[in-house]
Amino acid sequence: MSVQQLLNYQFTPCNTAQTQTMVFIHGLFGDMNNLGIIARAFSEQYSILRLDLRNHGQSFHADDMNYTLMAQDVIAVLEHLQLNNLILVGHSMGGKTAMRVANLRPDLIAKLIVIDIAPVSYKHNWHNDVFMGLFAVKQANAENRQTAKPILAQYIKQESIQQFMLKSFDANSSEKFRFNTTALYQHYADIMDWQPQAPCEIPTLFIKGGLSDYIHPTYTQTILDQFPHASSFTINGSGHWVHAEKPDFVVRAIERFIQSN
Repeated sequence: MSVQQLLNYQFTPCNTAQTQTMVFIHGLFGDMNNLGIIARAFSEQYSILRLDLRNHGQSFHADDMNYTLMAQDVIAVLEHLQLNNLILVGHSMGGKTAMRVANLRPDLIAKLIVIDIAPVSYKHNWHNDVFMGLFAVKQANAENRQTAKPILAQYIKQESIQQFMLKSFDANSSEKFRFNTTALYQHYADIMDWQPQAPCEIPTLFIKGGLSDYIHPTYTQTILDQFPHASSFTINGSGHWVHAEKPDFVVRAIERFIQSN
């Protein structure tokens, strides 16, 4: 990948000498700002790298999309910035991408934090209503968020999810959103899929939302087979977007994990 094809990213160096870098990777339909609250909490002690995955945010759109490709995109940025000894943090789809990065380039990663996702294939379609709403906005050629919102509401009942999607509304995009809805829909099976990987010896923390079904107790052995040095922490009363619902708890869990290893 050439420099011109790199993912859109924001790198904020820390003035502390010989500091590590924390890398934050967002989930499906998101962008680099989604983990911003968590990143800011660590910005005085660590350099911070946030990025938009392909088909998201300001990064390039592509017809192909799977975890190996997304991980290679991230690795290209890490190599471009000459970063290593990293603390890699990913939520949901970003967590799976982070796990694949750790598998492909363990030499670059010191610690891995995965937020509310497991290294398994998910068969349930959690986003069918979301895609219907997004395509309806595109078909209606909505001119602004105000006209897009009631269209989304016909398909997406949760106000918080409507607002999350509208953050990426872009009237000038043919998709009407900064993310590439068409590619995400076409590759949804790839996003929900996972190919088991060889054991990764990197210390890994899995953070689970207590109300979320993404990390089920039956996945424990599957997780340990691939991440034998994994530990877990459950944040009660939070769903899949645990980092947005209870950011202080997520920050403390990450701090304890970093300090204890």
